[in-house]
Amino acid sequence: MSSEIPNPIATPRWEHFSHGADIGVRGIGPTKEEAFRQAAISLTAVITDPAGIVPERSVVVEREAPDDDILLLDWLNALIYEMSANRLIFGRFEVDIQGRHLHGRAWGEAIDIGRHEPVVEVKGATCTALSVRQNEGGEWIAQCVVDV
Repeated sequence: MSSEIPNPIATPRWEHFSHGADIGVRGIGPTKEEAFRQAAISLTAVITDPAGIVPERSVVVEREAPDDDILLLDWLNALIYEMSANRLIFGRFEVDIQGRHLHGRAWGEAIDIGRHEPVVEVKGATCTALSVRQNEGGEWIAQCVVDV
């Protein structure tokens, strides 16, 4: 039985978890791709409300890594880089994973301090609590701590 078969009862969602002065981001979904997508939404939610972001521009992210954990780390750090270097904020994401290769796209807009009211600046995704796994119920969970 393939571990890639979606769980029909798994509800895609994201959440945060406490970790000292930093914050954990977690994505949960019926597929690995959905868990990565939800982790990206969780990352944005550390900064601002993702629902208030207009998908005016998009960036493509291509990453390859030796395992799923590092692939998640690379995905999130690529998004953090784009946000920092280009002063963008993202609210919509697409992820396709084939083996150890991730093809992703993020949609967002230029950050507007007055409208987006960013709470913190995320400096990077870390290896702390880094994990991509499928639980007993078939849900995929992708998580790590981000440095704020």
